[in-house]
This record gives sequence, C-alpha cells and structure tokens, in this order.
Amino acid sequence: RTRPFRCNVEGNGARLGSQDRITFRDKDGKSVPRTGLDRPKEGKHDENNDPHVGGNTWAGGTGGSDTAGLGGRGGPYRLDKGHQVHQVSDEAKAEVSEEAQAMARAMAEEGLRKRLEEIDMGEGEWEAYLSYFDRIQTQV
Repeated sequence: RTRPFRCNVEGNGARLGSQDRITFRDKDGKSVPRTGLDRPKEGKHDENNDPHVGGNTWAGGTGGSDTAGLGGRGGPYRLDKGHQVHQVSDEAKAEVSEEAQAMARAMAEEGLRKRLEEIDMGEGEWEAYLSYFDRIQTQV
C-alpha cells in the first residue's frame, strides 16, 4: 500500500548539497518514515550531530522508525538532540506491533534503571521526584 507524499527540499534551493535535507510528508504535513518497522534499538550516535529525518539508523533522529528519537514510531524512548521535530501520523504509529511495543518498554525500563544507577538515585527517590514533578509539570 502506498501513501501520497510531498517531498520538501530544505536548504538553499539552488542545488542539493550536504547541508540540504529532503523530507517526506503526507498530505497533512506529517513525516512519512522511509523505512519499515523492525525492532526497537537505540541507534548510532552521529559525532557531528547532524539532523536525521525519517530513517531507522540514528539515535536522536526525528520522524523515523525503531530508534530512540522524537516524533517517530517504535523507538525505545525519547532522545532529543536539539533538531526540528518531524512528527509521524497516528496511523503510522499504530502500525507498531504489540511485540515491538513490549520490547521498547523493556528497553526504556532498563535505560531508566541504568540512569538512576548512574546518578545514584534509588527507586524510592525516583517515586518521590515523580510525585513532586507531577504537581508542577504544567509550570515547567
């Protein structure tokens, strides 16, 4: 099944260069992932912190599949590298299998456990933090 999409070239417009980006969007302006769904993973970290849109290779990309990032589908957790977010549609997100969602949840829980260990925060302290944060979340 195919979906209609627009191809936008973001850059100087004269000719495509390394700083230009091609993004694929549907008729509603949502990002269209260029790859299918596989299994959640962190992804590779780009040493140059270049923006990556719609794929499934890079950690911190946006609008893609399976990797930690923003605006995509099937990744294990959110990872913001400071780039413009390209959001996929709710329909594309619904294509993620229950098995892949369960794997992503397990990876997110393991990532949280490791992070709490790194900052020397126990489970009780984390729960206390969340209770305070919930009260002020709208102001933050």
